[in-house]
Amino acid sequence: MSLAYGIQLPVQSQSTLYTEPWEAAAGPEDLLAVARAADRAGFAYLASCDHIAIPRRLASAMSTVWYDPVATLAFLAAATERTRLLSHVAVVGLRHPLLSAKQYATLDHLSGGRLVLGVGAGHVREEFEVLGADFERRGAVLDESIDALRAALGPDEFPEHHGKLYDFEGLGQRPRPAQDRVPLWVGGSSPAALRRAALKGDGWLPQGDPRDRLPAQIARIRELRERAGASGPFTVGAIAEPLYVGAPRWDVGRRTLTGGPQELAESLRAYRAMGVDQIQVRFRSRDRTELTDQIAAFGAEVAPQL
Repeated sequence: MSLAYGIQLPVQSQSTLYTEPWEAAAGPEDLLAVARAADRAGFAYLASCDHIAIPRRLASAMSTVWYDPVATLAFLAAATERTRLLSHVAVVGLRHPLLSAKQYATLDHLSGGRLVLGVGAGHVREEFEVLGADFERRGAVLDESIDALRAALGPDEFPEHHGKLYDFEGLGQRPRPAQDRVPLWVGGSSPAALRRAALKGDGWLPQGDPRDRLPAQIARIRELRERAGASGPFTVGAIAEPLYVGAPRWDVGRRTLTGGPQELAESLRAYRAMGVDQIQVRFRSRDRTELTDQIAAFGAEVAPQL
């Protein structure tokens, strides 16, 4: 079975952990060019992050550039044909589940069923506080939000959910999602996130686990699912090291995987051997053209060997 590959979009989130300098002056046309290149190159998904407001104490590291994921993915849905649209990750505890369901059902409807809803607990206290959301209990809020979203994104025009935090019935929402079941992937690498992914999700989105940590994490998810009698498709993800296809003529950093297509494919196939189904890749680049060239080279030369 081949290893699927997706990409976190540049420009739309500009944390200093991964943003390239050229992205600071980039905008919609750059996003469109990258999305179209990824679509042509067979990428499984385009991903967009979710933050509403960044406090000053974190702004120097995180920046305040965080495009809204629903608006961004809807914008790119009209410019692409095949690639799926992933929220990586939506902090759904910041919003009522019916609000999230309205936004993401519409996105799935407009895109012809290409949504993958990635969800996470969030980590910025001030975002929760200013919106009146419960930061301390965000894990429990996310657990119930997933259940409520399952109902609200299901086939029923009048979804029903009765929980401790959310209670609704008799309220109709259309359009319905184009998919019968919107895939829901859970982000995070804590023990609680692993349990949530294994027992409530259709997939797992690790947050920065290095290669050597992944096998134990994957084994834990499998153990939890087996113990619970969980069945059905489950997608295990990983975030690969930064990549550069070919021999770079500039300093791409010591952690970056570089080399020819065969060399890169051999390295990335190790993820498949661990039990990973899809990898999220990121390319070092000095401008938009270099990035789209890297995307094209990966799709044409590396991906066929995965």
